[in-house]
Amino acid sequence: MGFDDNDGNINENSVEDIVARYRPELDKITPYLGWLKENVKTDVSTKYSNSDLKSIPFPVYNSNLLAFVKACQTTNLLDRNYVYVYSRNRIANFKDELLFISDAQITDMDDLAGILSKYILSGMTKGSVWAEGVYSGVLYSVVKKMDDLVKFWGSEARM
Repeated sequence: MGFDDNDGNINENSVEDIVARYRPELDKITPYLGWLKENVKTDVSTKYSNSDLKSIPFPVYNSNLLAFVKACQTTNLLDRNYVYVYSRNRIANFKDELLFISDAQITDMDDLAGILSKYILSGMTKGSVWAEGVYSGVLYSVVKKMDDLVKFWGSEARM
């Protein structure tokens, strides 16, 4: 027999299913938790402009931030429909995001991924979003919360 005498089948959206879906994806981005934590309230981008070239100023990002964004892009965590997470949970600003994150449970993993998605996906077209996510602590908080939930429930499921 398989896991828990059910021939290895895991019920969709059960705690075991959520842990199994999220653990390998989070393993790709949790190595950046230390850096994200260290850089809360830190500006991780600079504006570059060159008056000789008459160019528009554009952000230059910290290499760790770019590596984190690339790592997020390799996961299955990003969802272009993240706007529904914000409307469904009445999230309007970063304070609402932090409050939602602090109260989130294992069943909110898809919504937490929606918050991560907002920063990573909208940052691809709006230059300041990635740096704002680091500065406000939202990126650290959401990845840390997701990791904590998966670790806690993953160990509970194995008991």
